[in-house]
Amino acid sequence: MTSYAALASRRPPRDWPLRRLDPVLALAVAGLVAMGSLLVWSATRQRMIDADLDPQAFLKRHLVNAAIGLVVGAAAAMVDYRSLQAYAPLVYLASCAGLVAVLSPLGTTINGAHSWIVLGGGFQLQPAEFAKVALIVGMAMLLAEHRDRETTPRGGDVVLVLALAAVPIALVLLQPDLGTALVLVFIVLGVLAIAGASARWIGGLLLAGAVVAVGAVQLGVLDDYQVARFAAFANPELDPRGVGYNTNQARIAIGSGGLLGKGLFEGSQTAGRFIPEQQTDFIFTVAGEELGLVGASVLLALLGVVLWRGLRIASLATDSFGRLVAAGVVSWFAFQSFVNIGMTLGIMPVTGLPLPFVSYGGSAMFANLIAVGLLQNVHARSRQR
Repeated sequence: MTSYAALASRRPPRDWPLRRLDPVLALAVAGLVAMGSLLVWSATRQRMIDADLDPQAFLKRHLVNAAIGLVVGAAAAMVDYRSLQAYAPLVYLASCAGLVAVLSPLGTTINGAHSWIVLGGGFQLQPAEFAKVALIVGMAMLLAEHRDRETTPRGGDVVLVLALAAVPIALVLLQPDLGTALVLVFIVLGVLAIAGASARWIGGLLLAGAVVAVGAVQLGVLDDYQVARFAAFANPELDPRGVGYNTNQARIAIGSGGLLGKGLFEGSQTAGRFIPEQQTDFIFTVAGEELGLVGASVLLALLGVVLWRGLRIASLATDSFGRLVAAGVVSWFAFQSFVNIGMTLGIMPVTGLPLPFVSYGGSAMFANLIAVGLLQNVHARSRQR
């Protein structure tokens, strides 16, 4: 008979990181992944039936992506995040290499953006998603080096951070993927703000960003369809059957859901396939139509919990590196969620950004759960004292 002492010896040690995870954050992310799985299933089910294919094909792949993401996220939570400072340059260079590979013959154009590397078996890799993680870690490393002696980053440090960020942002714009480039810009602003950069730097960067955006349009850096999306955002009545079609149908779907929705798999807009890319960019329309205001509010509340816990983790971090990593992750999730949901409501232009943890897509799911693993990592080490 196994003794109590023997059983006790098999328990995880008290300093094992997984014993100090943030359960609220973990449950909120699990709830988002679960809701996303149902919404992806509903968004693709009728299409697969019409094509005489497995109606659960997208659901199964989504669950596989979530399972793989859980593994890599757990690995990110286990390894002491402070050791990442030594490897941050390698992570950054690897992410830039991936972005360069996309622009080579290895890359593939999907939905107008040359952003993918096809792996086969129905799987594709989008290096730009992992560039978000790499940029956060790289900036945190640079800015944390002097925080033990100084309360605000020096001008030279800010310039170095901007140079670090300029490379992946430029490579992403060349794909062209404006949405991801905007996320990277917002991450830079968020990390610099938490690091204590002066308001003049933040204001100057916002102004420079606006100038670059206008210049990108005027110089033809963006594709015609991307420029047309901004034109449709500025004038919703412009070409309602063309470039404005997606946003018009999205608002119809969300508005028709009412308070409680039409029920899962019962949405006429979703089943009728009126909204393109509904399992990715426009996944929120499925929630609005089939789950109604109540279901969509639950989804928003879960996203809010993730952001709240991320901010709390940043505030309780015991070192500058952990604080800046957590701040970068929160900036990423907050901006991307706002843009994704905003474009379905017509308050933001269509940029092709997925909704974190909810939209279908392997690379995005992996990167999102790695980021959550880093948040849990910072939280666990802040409780070691």
